[in-house]
Amino acid sequence: MADLLGGRGGAVDATLPPVAFAVGWLLGGESLWAGVGAALGVGAVVAVVRLRRGGRPRSVLIGLLAVCVAALVAVRTGRAENFFVIQLLSNAASALVWTVSIVVRWPLLGVLVGAALGQRTRWRRDPVLLRGYGRASWVWTATYALRVAVFVPLYLGGQVLGLVVARVALTWPLVAAALAVSWVVLRRSLPAGHPGLRHPVTGDPAEG
Repeated sequence: MADLLGGRGGAVDATLPPVAFAVGWLLGGESLWAGVGAALGVGAVVAVVRLRRGGRPRSVLIGLLAVCVAALVAVRTGRAENFFVIQLLSNAASALVWTVSIVVRWPLLGVLVGAALGQRTRWRRDPVLLRGYGRASWVWTATYALRVAVFVPLYLGGQVLGLVVARVALTWPLVAAALAVSWVVLRRSLPAGHPGLRHPVTGDPAEG
């Protein structure tokens, strides 16, 4: 799961442009252009470093594009706090998508783990795993909802520095906590005789 989510390195890299934006904004006397320039510069450096580390070009490009869009929104609106509006909206959308996935019985945690284990949709034919992934997916839904709950008042109050602190604090530390808690929830959802995540009980001996 950590690898699928980009790992700690990916989470740290994602927080560098917002931090650079805040630093540039402050050093420039709350200059929006100084903040945007710093964020774009750091974002470009991060992209180059990630590519040299062997990062996937597509994910690197998406990360850089996100910084560019955030900078564009801030410049077009003339409000520094709007640099973070994309992050706010993406977390709100993620909370909604995870919730819907649970309601329709396609919990995203199961989709991700099933893909990582090469199971495709076999895990859905195991009622125990389906229920366990659903419960554990609520943990991830809660992380996105928590970010929204923290970001919204800071955004409405124009608290640029507060948004940066929240962005850093609610990135990798929160992901690490969600990984641990969702794993505990998932494991406790499995009865003692269940063979585990790698062996869905589908009722078909050929697939067991």
